Amino acid sequence: MNVNRVFLVVLDGVGVGELPDAVLYGDQGSNTLGNLSRAVGGLNLPHLERAGLGKLTPIQGMDPDVPGGIFGKMAEASPGKDTTTGHWEMAGLILAKPFPVYPHGFPDEIISEFITQTGRGVLGNKPASGTVIIEEFGAEHLKTGSLIVYTSADSVFQIAAHEEVVPLAELYRYCEIARRILQGEHGVGRVIARPFLGKPGGFYRTAGRKDFSLKPVGPTVLDRMKEAGLTVYGVGKIEDIFAWQGLTDSNHTHNNEEALSFISELIAGDFKGLVFANLVDFDMLYGHRNDIAGFYRGLQEVDRWLGENLPRLHQGDVLIITADHGVDPTTAGTDHSREYTPLLILGPGLPTGVDLGIRNTFADIAASLCDWFNLEPWPVGKAIQLSVSSNQ
Repeated sequence: MNVNRVFLVVLDGVGVGELPDAVLYGDQGSNTLGNLSRAVGGLNLPHLERAGLGKLTPIQGMDPDVPGGIFGKMAEASPGKDTTTGHWEMAGLILAKPFPVYPHGFPDEIISEFITQTGRGVLGNKPASGTVIIEEFGAEHLKTGSLIVYTSADSVFQIAAHEEVVPLAELYRYCEIARRILQGEHGVGRVIARPFLGKPGGFYRTAGRKDFSLKPVGPTVLDRMKEAGLTVYGVGKIEDIFAWQGLTDSNHTHNNEEALSFISELIAGDFKGLVFANLVDFDMLYGHRNDIAGFYRGLQEVDRWLGENLPRLHQGDVLIITADHGVDPTTAGTDHSREYTPLLILGPGLPTGVDLGIRNTFADIAASLCDWFNLEPWPVGKAIQLSVSSNQ
């Protein structure tokens, strides 16, 4: 099949069941979609059901006997369960060791250097929910101007500051300082600016979040596509995850609605190459806050979008729906979960009822992109062969 455009849409955190090694991460029993479906009494997602989502794990409300399109699920070969690791692996970069995490806060030498270079004190320095920690330390931050530093189960160094105390430009500069400090042994995946406003008892985070990612530690398929003269468009936080490496253009949308709307615009456009999009709300708004109802609403939004946009795809277009990890909103914890991710492939003329089984690595996406765009084979992963249905 002659592929002209690929729309790779990542539903951030939408896993489909625990991986065999989930016990090593404390994630046994996690199944983002399966558990969610039982919590809400069944999922009504007709377009995703027809794509084959219900064939990947038992999902209440979905008929597993629907033929499906081209469907399967992927195991993560890299250690870890964070956003950066998952997206890098999709782009063909499999990590040998996980990014560092700090369950007891960052070591004194890191914090001391950060204080020296910023000239501000530090509050917190522990794993925490972002909304909780600004309530805990927000009043002291307003009095002292000290920065609120925290982390999570992910490899992140997060800096929260009130915009009336620390203007956004200054907060971003502090993040750049932290990014320079956090290299090598302490090379966390992301440094994240977390601005907020409000008063004690009513603090709220603002839209000025910005991620300062570690540059990919090796080449990715995005680099290869860009070098071949293809368009590589990032949507959402893709530009942050890859530190702009391998992209030809980007739109840093802030939520699912904006991202989906922009992808619709690109579908109507004229280019050859890849649109790599991240739908952040499942992770940021719903999964980490155990918002079961919100998570379901987000899935319904995607399902409606799919129904509206599948007929708008051009001949030679391929739409991939996948995820980077799980973030089961039904479990007691609020962190990511080590899960399989869905792999749904749709497009004009593609066959139905094709079971891809369990793929050994997310890097099968990178290998497939190289195959579909007639580029040099990617060194890891196995390409998925596409053929036009004889019924079309």
